[in-house]
This record gives sequence, C-alpha cells and structure tokens, in this order.
Amino acid sequence: MASAGSCRRMADASVVTLMDGYFEIFGYWNDNFLGGDDFDERTVDYFVELIKTKHGKDISQDRIALRKLRTACERAKKALRSQHHVQVSVESLFEGVDFSEPLSRPKFEELNEDLFRKLIAMVERVMVETELEKNKSKIDEVVLVGGSTMIPKIQELIKAYFDGKELNIRVKPDEAVALGAAIRVQFF
Repeated sequence: MASAGSCRRMADASVVTLMDGYFEIFGYWNDNFLGGDDFDERTVDYFVELIKTKHGKDISQDRIALRKLRTACERAKKALRSQHHVQVSVESLFEGVDFSEPLSRPKFEELNEDLFRKLIAMVERVMVETELEKNKSKIDEVVLVGGSTMIPKIQELIKAYFDGKELNIRVKPDEAVALGAAIRVQFF
C-alpha cells in the first residue's frame, strides 16, 4: 500500500505493509513546508499582481484584504476539484472596490506546476527509499488522504506515476489521522 497526503502545511508519502492485521511503515518521506496553504498562496499572489495591473493598487500589505482574498482563493481551489472554471469574488476587497475575476483549472495548474512536481518527487523518493521504484506493481493500493489530494492534477500525476493504477480516495482525512496515530502508538 502506498499513501500520499497533504494538509495545511505538510505533505507526506509512505509505503505501508499490512500483514495479519498489523501495519508496518516500510518507507516514509515528508515535506513540512508543502501543503494546501501553498496552493492558496500561489493563487493569492497571482490575483495580487492582477490587481496591481488592473487597478494600480498594491494590497500585499493589507492584512484584511489578503485574508478575504485568501479565503476566496481557498474556496476556488476546492470548487476547481469538480469545475473547470470558477469566479473568484470578494465584495469590498479594498477601498470599496468589489473584486471578481475568473480562474480556470488550467491556470490554477500552471500557477502550481512546481508544487505538483515537488509532490511527485516526494512519492518517487519514498519509492526509491523502499527500493520499489522499479517494482510499482508490488504496490497493491494507492491511498490518497487530505484535502489537496482532491486536486485533479495531483490525482492525475500520481495515477500516471503508478502506471494507471486506480486511486483510493475513500479514506476520510480525520479517519486516516486517527488510524495513523493509533498505528504510531502501537509501534513506538
């Protein structure tokens, strides 16, 4: 079993074996500086630059405007899981100006391309560490856990990495965290 997860500020990949009802962590790699917030931040930065260009205003130091924009960008990221285009809108973002701009899934993917590559590199690293990079067929199941793993591009890249193997995205993040904590207590 291989799993990949992503939360607010941490992404990880692990290879876990399940034998006779016991889990064993066969390999693990994480990035404490990569997570869902990074995708939001890229989108916020894009719109901050767009606002400078279109409105001649720099909102990069306006904490309230940035918080509103970040919230709208996070909603857009989630909506792009099932839609190809969304409208990022914030009433009275700055100086009474209402903000509304389209965001497409391809643009979101372009903004985050290097982050996607980092996630796949992390999966590759744990596969190399466990000496399974050339034996991907030994992986019975690929389990994705966490909000960012719902991003279609991440699913596409991980599925391609595992030669088209269907992904298990049924595990709820909260359940995975609880199960992971129970397993960790058992082994340490």
